[in-house]
Amino acid sequence: MNRTIRAAVCSVAVTGLAFGLSSCSEAVDQVDKAVDETYEVTYEVTGKNIDSIEFHGGGGKAMEPKIESVSKPELPWKKTVTLRGIMPAAVMPVAVDPEGSQVTCRIIHKGKVLEEQSSDGLVTAGGCTAESPITG
Repeated sequence: MNRTIRAAVCSVAVTGLAFGLSSCSEAVDQVDKAVDETYEVTYEVTGKNIDSIEFHGGGGKAMEPKIESVSKPELPWKKTVTLRGIMPAAVMPVAVDPEGSQVTCRIIHKGKVLEEQSSDGLVTAGGCTAESPITG
């Protein structure tokens, strides 16, 4: 009798483990897809007296993106980049001018503004960061 109960318990445990691994496998597949999927955003920066613009350009790792930079950009400035997976879209215009600066940045995905920020003053570091649309 104990053998029968033990066999039944082992059978249930093995079946449960198989179902658990199946669910785990599906979750891993979803994460892999999200990490490998790409999306395109357009960064826009307007204003006056902007010294530089730094942005995530698509290189590097999702949590350690490579930051690209443009010095003395011609305004209005626009750049479309392809990002991958959970990498956030980010653009940071920087202005240091004794007479004051104005900065507006936007991150656009498929015609929709994901983030927009404006700032003005003597030292301005206006930045926009948006979560990956793949994760949401």
